[in-house]
Amino acid sequence: MTVPNAAVDLNNLPYADGDFYGFEQLLSAAERERLQEIRDFLAKEIKPIAVDCWNRGEFPMELIPKLAKANLMSPVRRQGHSNVFAGIVHAEFTRADASIATFMGVHDGLFTGAIELLASEEQKAAWLPDIYSLKKIGAFGLTEPLGGSDVAGGTRTTAVRDGGNWILNGAKRWIGNATFSDWVVIYARDLADNQVKAFMVDTSLAGYTATKIENKTALRTVQNADITLENVVVPDSFKLAGGNSFRDTNKVLKVTRLSVAWQAVGQQMAAFDAARRYAVERQQFGRPIASFQLVQDQLVKMLGNIVACTGMMVRLAQLEDQGLAKDEQSALAKAFTTARMRETVVMGRSIFGGNGIVTDYEMAKIFADAEAIYSYEGTYEINTLVTGRAITGISAIV
Repeated sequence: MTVPNAAVDLNNLPYADGDFYGFEQLLSAAERERLQEIRDFLAKEIKPIAVDCWNRGEFPMELIPKLAKANLMSPVRRQGHSNVFAGIVHAEFTRADASIATFMGVHDGLFTGAIELLASEEQKAAWLPDIYSLKKIGAFGLTEPLGGSDVAGGTRTTAVRDGGNWILNGAKRWIGNATFSDWVVIYARDLADNQVKAFMVDTSLAGYTATKIENKTALRTVQNADITLENVVVPDSFKLAGGNSFRDTNKVLKVTRLSVAWQAVGQQMAAFDAARRYAVERQQFGRPIASFQLVQDQLVKMLGNIVACTGMMVRLAQLEDQGLAKDEQSALAKAFTTARMRETVVMGRSIFGGNGIVTDYEMAKIFADAEAIYSYEGTYEINTLVTGRAITGISAIV
């Protein structure tokens, strides 16, 4: 029998890992051991500083050497782990702090993924060692001030071949890491054939500027920037050999869309962790609010969303391991998990009452960051239409 007023050890709550259906048992013993090492790293190095960095809107540059030492880059291609392991790790990063998870998603997902998938073998040999070791930080320049969902056919940044060089002109927006990155992959439309091509751009080049976007209400630690390119000269050897059309670009986005869906899982875990702890600790009417039926109902609904989303993502990661995952499956995952995430963080914030709107209790940060995850890597609406096209054979995208 459970006694409502019984003291509960807040550091030893049931199902502490939040893995209610035991998905982690699908990992190998070595992967489970590595996952615990990463959790220990996150608890020591990231969780304690996350809220303060978010409040100040500053990125903890001192964290980069620690991330490098932890050897976290490219767990699948470089380290040979499964996509299930890589996904769970990304969820755990988000659970600790969505902003640092986004930094990793940009550098190790979008940027590194572009090099791994689109660069020539010579380019990979020249660039990847410094990328993996975090000696060089990268960014991914696709979204534009006037182009988000329509960027595939509406890229306005241009590239013109000039002998052994390319001349880039245009603007990019919302580019994470770009205020301090060493390199950025820029996507520009070749005026000669109207195809979107990929270029590795050194951020020290003349004509390149990056200006921090201020006044954000989500992912405040992430240093998003507006980029302008004014006659930036890029050697032809820095054009990614396999980046010759938006179809090539989509190879990168298909994989990184999975990472964002895993972020939605991690963000729900963060909300559940905070809300459950608060519900057990917070006293009203002489008893913990966790002893009230309506609070338990919300916590269980939050947990149900987490289990449903994790189950979807584990299966999709398995398909990715088998080389069978499809674009429309990634689209459905991103749409579904982020929609459930929105529901989950709303219930979590509700459990906190008024305390849920101040970052002192962390839940306000979790609630706010969810909105960015919901929007980037394809909006809910666009991913819905991609999935709808797959199941009807009819495109509803204008």
